[in-house]
Amino acid sequence: MSLPAPDDTESTPIRLRHIGFGDPLRWLVRGLHDYLAHPAISLFYGLCFMAMGWTLMKVYENAPAYTLAMSAGFLLMGPFLCMGLYQMSMRLERGLLPDFGDSLTAWDAHIGQMAIFGFVLLVLEMLWGRAAMVIFAVSFDGMPDLNGSLLALLDPENLGFIVTYLGVGALFAGLIFSVSVVSIPMMLDRQVDAITAGLTSLRLVLNQPAVMVWWGLLITVLTVAAMLPWFLGLLLVGPVVGHASWHAYRATVIDDESTEADSSA
Repeated sequence: MSLPAPDDTESTPIRLRHIGFGDPLRWLVRGLHDYLAHPAISLFYGLCFMAMGWTLMKVYENAPAYTLAMSAGFLLMGPFLCMGLYQMSMRLERGLLPDFGDSLTAWDAHIGQMAIFGFVLLVLEMLWGRAAMVIFAVSFDGMPDLNGSLLALLDPENLGFIVTYLGVGALFAGLIFSVSVVSIPMMLDRQVDAITAGLTSLRLVLNQPAVMVWWGLLITVLTVAAMLPWFLGLLLVGPVVGHASWHAYRATVIDDESTEADSSA
């Protein structure tokens, strides 16, 4: 008697769509459209981002060695904070009216997997912070103050410290970006576990590194520019990037249950 063929649906990798260098700009435009559709909800999250920026500045004033680690905290908290923005964009995409309370409770149905994913990011953030502390410790006799750390980063004589400090930061930031760029909106949209979502995100970055580096660079430049006027720019840039990240997920991860998605590939 012949045995039934095994079900390969769980072992089949989630399919990814090929993207071009113009796509990240389109994601930003769609993110701006979502922001303007219901600005009050988006503005709330913008205020949260601005408060995070002020917190970062306070940490930099009092403990500059922890600044890079706190920046990692931005990368850790940002995607989770954006979950409400993802929920808003998802409802707009489906022709539904966004609801502020609904955006605040977007965690409810995914709390277990989100906790696992958050723990992984937290470990990476702690390793980043420890690495930053070690670099400061071996480069200086004591931890410099605010002005001292600025001078250290601008002094050509500290080139070895600068390259190491920024290199380690780029390594950890790139790793966190790679495993989270589409994973959280994927967990919101699909019944997938944290490991599957993280590996799919990493696979996307490894398969299309040039475009995804361009996307990460756009996010970095916009975020840094938004921080310059007392973080006020985050009122707009933070929510727009959050909405755009939802569209990045929808544009890169193929929904096998949607014939429309397949036809646009």
